[in-house]
Amino acid sequence: MTTETRMPTGALTVTGLAVSVASRQILRDVNITVEAGECLGVVGETGAGKTMLCRAISGRLTRIGGHAPEGSVTFDGVDLLHQSAPQWRALYGRRIGLVPQNSLSSLDPIMRVGQQLKETLHELNPAADVADRSRQLLEMVHLPRPEQVLRSYPHELSGGMRQRLMIALALAGSPELLVADEPTSALDMTVQHGIVGLLAELRSLTGMSTIFVTHDLSIVASIADRIAVMYAGTVVEVGAVDRILTDPRHPYTKALLAARPSAERRGEPLGAIPGQPQPLMVERAGCQFAPRCGLASDICRTDIPRLEDDEADHEVACWHATTGHST
Repeated sequence: MTTETRMPTGALTVTGLAVSVASRQILRDVNITVEAGECLGVVGETGAGKTMLCRAISGRLTRIGGHAPEGSVTFDGVDLLHQSAPQWRALYGRRIGLVPQNSLSSLDPIMRVGQQLKETLHELNPAADVADRSRQLLEMVHLPRPEQVLRSYPHELSGGMRQRLMIALALAGSPELLVADEPTSALDMTVQHGIVGLLAELRSLTGMSTIFVTHDLSIVASIADRIAVMYAGTVVEVGAVDRILTDPRHPYTKALLAARPSAERRGEPLGAIPGQPQPLMVERAGCQFAPRCGLASDICRTDIPRLEDDEADHEVACWHATTGHST
């Protein structure tokens, strides 16, 4: 496999982002950064707003009637929220790649894999040798017997093979930023680790920046440089992987870590976060996690905590971050 190593680009900054769908607010005051060549892991329960954030970054809000009334999303100096359709076509697939959640529903079931790859490549670069590039992409993602895969229909491939194919499609335009929206969901543990290892390898080879979305803190630890924790449509904690995993400050982050299966606790009940996740389209006053939080006080129920520096390279949105970090 030959892959050109390039200088890292692809820096992304999301500031004060709000997203609404059908007049309902889904994301609120989201703030994240992705440095050039960095992998940011975005974690949280189902319904935290992770996929909506991916849509905002990859220009896919309008497909579901969404828009961003507040904030900014800047990619290498380009304002992504105010791009016209032709401008987005020049970005999507070429500078920004997306690996969606469900590989089976994202592929055309009546079209062979080779045809889908060739159509994508022709759209990105009509002058390219699409047959040669198709084989090269399948080799990059370590799919065995590329010629056989190219002749196959999506349903003839395993879940892990389809996910590798989705990664190949996302890499077709050699993007500088790859947005991977839960690329390991619905895969068994062995296949999950294979996909994570592949993405880490590709980032090392290409220098691309990566946003890796998951609900599994154990998986994200093996690929990300930093972690952003989302809850109820906003970011509640951001920090280096080691710091988040060993010394989290937000009660929600601690609860997520406590709920992880652990070999040391074999035979013991799994930890669980009390209550139910806050619906994205319903906003309470104050901290959205307050109804499920054992540290919640009066200020938590009335005033919204903002994401602020707790220590160097670590941010948390919690009124009790300092007093509660050792609980």
